[in-house]
Amino acid sequence: MAGPRFLLHHAAGSRSVSVAWLLEEAGAGYELHWHDLQAGSQKDPGFLALNPAGKLPVLVDRGPDGSWQVVVTEGAAIAAYVADLLPEAGLSPPIGTPERAAWQFWMTYGPAVAEPAMADLAFPRARPAPASALGWPAFAAVQDRVETALAGHSWLVGARFTTADLVVGGLLGFMQSFGMLRPGPEIARYLGAIEARPARQRAQALQPPGA
Repeated sequence: MAGPRFLLHHAAGSRSVSVAWLLEEAGAGYELHWHDLQAGSQKDPGFLALNPAGKLPVLVDRGPDGSWQVVVTEGAAIAAYVADLLPEAGLSPPIGTPERAAWQFWMTYGPAVAEPAMADLAFPRARPAPASALGWPAFAAVQDRVETALAGHSWLVGARFTTADLVVGGLLGFMQSFGMLRPGPEIARYLGAIEARPARQRAQALQPPGA
């Protein structure tokens, strides 16, 4: 194969930073296709053929020898895909373990519960929706649940960092950077540990050519 296995469509400051962080954590070879979101390159026909939603992140997996290609979109799906594809990186617990069940919960909780609750917090409705009509609570309840889960644990799934921390912790870190989060002691400790990870720092430092 002429190049690395993975191609990440990427823009600095976008959701694709989390996928760059993922690939750095996994020690995976990858190259970047840079996008200019202000210029709308993510709406070009060639990109829309990969992701009709016209959004980042998009990861292209060329296979171990470059003989096939698959496109994976949505950050949590990409994180689960890479974690299972590269088990030697230790980013997901083995199938059939108690830790795997917890991991699958948090991998779903991030996009299905925590992120919608964050959106409601950032963009409140004119009138509250009936609680029975939503599959997620107010963000305060999300924060309490994460705070409780971290008590006595280094990471969401025990003693080892996994992609559950990338998905949920990455969202909390994003919120903190915009002043949307007042973390309790457990989340504050947790976010400090996330920000200290060298792989995250390398991903955040990526800049397009000529920047």
